[in-house]
Amino acid sequence: MDRPNIVLISVDTLGANHLGCYGYRRATSPHIDALADEGVLCERLFCPAIPTFPSYTTLYTGQHPITHGIVAHPCNNELDKEAPFLPWLFLQEGYTTCALDSLMRSRLWFGRGYEFYIDPSLRHTLLHLALTCEEVNARAIPWLRAHADEPFFLFIHYWDPHWPYNPPARYRKLFYQGNPTDPNNHSLDAWWQYPLGAAARDTWLRTAQGVITDAEYVVALYDQEIRYVDDGVGALIGAVDELGLGERTLVLLTGDHGESMTEHGIFFEHYGLYDCTLHVPLIARWPGRVLQGLRLPHTFQVSDIAPTVLEAAGLSIPKAMDGHSFWKLMTGEGQVDGHERVISLECYWEAKWSLRSDQYKFILAREPDPSGKPPRELYDLKADPVEEHNIVAERPEVAEAMEVELEGWIADRLRALGRAEDPVRVHGVSLKRAWDVVS
Repeated sequence: MDRPNIVLISVDTLGANHLGCYGYRRATSPHIDALADEGVLCERLFCPAIPTFPSYTTLYTGQHPITHGIVAHPCNNELDKEAPFLPWLFLQEGYTTCALDSLMRSRLWFGRGYEFYIDPSLRHTLLHLALTCEEVNARAIPWLRAHADEPFFLFIHYWDPHWPYNPPARYRKLFYQGNPTDPNNHSLDAWWQYPLGAAARDTWLRTAQGVITDAEYVVALYDQEIRYVDDGVGALIGAVDELGLGERTLVLLTGDHGESMTEHGIFFEHYGLYDCTLHVPLIARWPGRVLQGLRLPHTFQVSDIAPTVLEAAGLSIPKAMDGHSFWKLMTGEGQVDGHERVISLECYWEAKWSLRSDQYKFILAREPDPSGKPPRELYDLKADPVEEHNIVAERPEVAEAMEVELEGWIADRLRALGRAEDPVRVHGVSLKRAWDVVS
């Protein structure tokens, strides 16, 4: 088998729940939906860690964050030099490797294994927060043309729709027909009690007409951003096909985490171990190899992506990876089990662990929640898929059993790794200092 090219696309802050191919009510993603129709869609892919740095480290290493040790943004840990790293593994096999990204500026390990590292965000004062998918494509597509005759691994990091939601003017009429400054609309009142909400009100959410009062207007901005980056994805895939690379290129699209709009009292942010933030897309296309129109109902996690890509390319999967390849499911060549459990962690605005089974999710706090959520949460995902009703009091036996299982897993993993301290306890709420300042 000829070695495939790899185009790995990650759309920052893209939750699966806002894409048409995952059942969303708005037409936010026609090109991504078409990509899913041409290939395989994983219905249940979850992040073992949020936000960005821990999640991308998991994507690259194929390791759970308790293994690689990167659990927060302001983190003193460095990634072990012996940790497996996806682009480095491809470089060692003779691939030309390139990233269109900006993460290396913050953490050097994100550049491991890349012969080419292109960061268009350097042209902006706000760096990646102002970077558009069109600017990324303006660098990515010429690179594709120049290296079309080489086996390549290309990683593309689109920052739309990360906050602040600022879609181009031509998208601003999509998905919203109301009055964003209606004084009788109080759907954002709770946000103004939240320090970051107050700051946004005084800057980004203040318009010539007044302060934005309608949460649906902000949700529409997020959706407009997705529609914009969807056009960028369409242009990139179009370039792959126009260059005659489609038949020998595995294209994968995913995200590092989703975004809470107003769910759980979290406004336009990516924290909280709920599915709106942990559930991300994974779509794969390789004509003639990946089955067309297949939807996989299995439960996977982000650490499974690296071993899957390696198997697709016929490369060895390092034993140090925690994830498991599900490549044979994508091609129809065999059966592979998904995960019965997904364990996730966060050291962002909260310091928490979660254990997710097919029916229940249990969330355990390591220190008091800054917004007052209880230390133990339990949700019946079958009866309450949006996780609105904490049933710890109604199902204490389930909560206790899941807590014992979670604590046992953490203790076992730490023991196997030769460590003693729970990293979530060690790091705590990594933005607590900023919270204390603004509050």
